[in-house]
Amino acid sequence: MTANVGMIDKWLRIVVGVALIALAIFGVIGWWGYIGIIPLATGLFNFCPVYRLIGMDTCEKPDRPSP
Repeated sequence: MTANVGMIDKWLRIVVGVALIALAIFGVIGWWGYIGIIPLATGLFNFCPVYRLIGMDTCEKPDRPSP
């Protein structure tokens, strides 16, 4: 798995995932809040399979060294 989730994208996914799971645990939203596991996992692993399918990549690529 090659990383395809950038830093900002990663932290947004983690925050949204944790928030959804916490809301579900405390009963603020229904059981569907556990869907937050998906953005949490993709943020922690720096890999999103949907990004791979559509050819998207939010990682910053290192600049090529000049000769």
